[in-house]
Amino acid sequence: MIGVVVWSNAVRCKAVIWCEDHAALAYLQGQENVETPDFWPEPGDLLEFETEIAGNLRHARRVSLLSEQGASKLPDLLKDRAPAPQPSLKLVSDNVAEGKETSNRAAAPIRIGAAR
Repeated sequence: MIGVVVWSNAVRCKAVIWCEDHAALAYLQGQENVETPDFWPEPGDLLEFETEIAGNLRHARRVSLLSEQGASKLPDLLKDRAPAPQPSLKLVSDNVAEGKETSNRAAAPIRIGAAR
């Protein structure tokens, strides 16, 4: 399998790889799964690897570097294409209706709750 690193953390020895088959992402964890000692892939690196399904995750094994920063712009392109998350909660108050107070209790604290 060939893939591009979209996220990496060298301190934790973890990375996420976007695979050529456009199926599930592959997760790389642990230096023992990288063929070259003292190397850890960075975002944009083009890799060759084997995959193994464990539970419901696809893991990268026997990872080797094909091209350093071969697709360096891909992580940013993917991030820019992702739609901004829409908030699922909105603020409501039982003391204010359509911008006007519903009672003369101006000094009373306003209760705010969440509604979906």
